[in-house]
Amino acid sequence: MPETQTSASPATTLTIAGSEATGGAGAQADLKTFQELGVYGIVALTCIVSFDPKNEWQHRFVPVDQQVIADQLEAIQSCYPLRTVKLGMLGTPATIDTVASALKSQEWDNVVLDPVLICKGQEPGAALDTDQALKANILPLATFVTPNHFEAESLSGITIESLEDLKEAARIIHSQSGAVVLAKGGVRIEGPDAVDVYFDGETLEVLSAPKVGEVAVSGAGCTLAAAIAAELAKGAAPLDAARTAKEFVTEGIRNRVGSNAPFDAVWQGGARSSR
Repeated sequence: MPETQTSASPATTLTIAGSEATGGAGAQADLKTFQELGVYGIVALTCIVSFDPKNEWQHRFVPVDQQVIADQLEAIQSCYPLRTVKLGMLGTPATIDTVASALKSQEWDNVVLDPVLICKGQEPGAALDTDQALKANILPLATFVTPNHFEAESLSGITIESLEDLKEAARIIHSQSGAVVLAKGGVRIEGPDAVDVYFDGETLEVLSAPKVGEVAVSGAGCTLAAAIAAELAKGAAPLDAARTAKEFVTEGIRNRVGSNAPFDAVWQGGARSSR
């Protein structure tokens, strides 16, 4: 172990994700989550996303140059003995290839994939190409996958209208990928609770918390996956990591940050303020 490290050094966790200019999601949400949960966070940026307030807050998407992404990852992987990575928005097939190559260059204990299948700033054809590349080249590398309602439908090939559908989708995605799955129903499954389904091939558990409003909050999915990654990096078992992340993001939604945009943002300090 290098002399500069001590037994008290925090676990180190990498996120490979996009920048979201308002701070509510993406790499900004990931780093805030890592800090709150006591791990040393590092980011490799894949794209720059900003909302356009003059066009109904639609996404503006700019990919980072592939060599710049490769350079970031080379520096990061050379600098730290990384074992845990969280993957967010990759955005293009070229970026997916670059990231997949970097991931394959070493062994990982935890590859947490938040499978962002639609980049709203892209044309439909480009988005479809990205989706297919993600499924082919990144999903097989994942050890833990956190699809939202839409992503779970896309990955499983079934329509999800109920908790039982969500359970089936989690089983299908696990059978396809071999990864632990936390399929997120969120506010989109009817009922008073926001439900997510955990499945690791043996244990199936429904994680439930009372809904906080009926509208999705920016950054909830990013924060959940980042919290899982942080807990895994600290040595938590996958189910325990999922439970902790669920509680963490629920408090972040309850203590959300309002804005002039037509959506609120998760506050990663919410759990702290609720103590």
